[in-house]
Amino acid sequence: MASSVLPSTAPSLTERLRRIAHVALDMDGTIYKGGTLFPWTPPFLARLKQMGIGYSFLTNNPSKSVPDYLKHLEKMGIKATRDEMYTSAMATIDLIKTRYPQAKRLFVLGTPSMLAEFAGAGFVLTADDASDEPDAVVVGFDMTLTYARLCRAAWWIHQGKTYVATNPDLVCPTDLPTVFVDCGSICAALEKSTGRAPDVVLGKPDPAMLGGILARHGLQPDQVAMVGDRIYTDILMAQRANALGVLVLSGEATAADAARAERAPDLVLPTLAELGELLAASRPS
Repeated sequence: MASSVLPSTAPSLTERLRRIAHVALDMDGTIYKGGTLFPWTPPFLARLKQMGIGYSFLTNNPSKSVPDYLKHLEKMGIKATRDEMYTSAMATIDLIKTRYPQAKRLFVLGTPSMLAEFAGAGFVLTADDASDEPDAVVVGFDMTLTYARLCRAAWWIHQGKTYVATNPDLVCPTDLPTVFVDCGSICAALEKSTGRAPDVVLGKPDPAMLGGILARHGLQPDQVAMVGDRIYTDILMAQRANALGVLVLSGEATAADAARAERAPDLVLPTLAELGELLAASRPS
């Protein structure tokens, strides 16, 4: 399956592809699967650079810091820079600084790696202590979660503090014989105990994830292609942000899923390799 676009719409698609100056890439299922890099990923990235097209790696998983993700990519053979990485933790930091500039002190449920991202961004992280009052509560995918800290988060949420969640995922995908309870499920427990849902939920499909990339690189939405393997996160975010939505069939979604989608992706392609070919073909030789 080369594309979901009919021949009659091909000229408009070619024009949209010609305007692309930046490609936002989902990670697992798009550039690699589990711990294995797809063989077409390095040639695709090299081709983007040859065409002068920038790219960023996006992930809803805030549990690792940017340095940790960069090390993870390097182990698989991708040398990336901090400017090429954008996580839901980074989107949360950007949002708090712009929408809640008065929030300097945060009570954060997150891994040590995630906490380091917030501390590095200049926030003061408060302790599990009723006398150490935060300005806001941030809840992430916390694989180091303790009952005491969950209760403290519930207390501050119950007190009406600004409440932000890094991502909506209920579980984190894994090939291990377990279930990784993700941020959305932690927030569900907090909602049952406090009567409050988060004031803001970041991460895909929230368009703020792409908004952060637009702001960082000075781009307009029609200059960005969002590429991923999930219709309900990657493609929905692209549609909400008015970016080009490209579904690749190398991960979760199938061609049948794409055909059933309420709103079809702009493109449905087997892998990144075909996107590289289309981008190259859209440009004058």
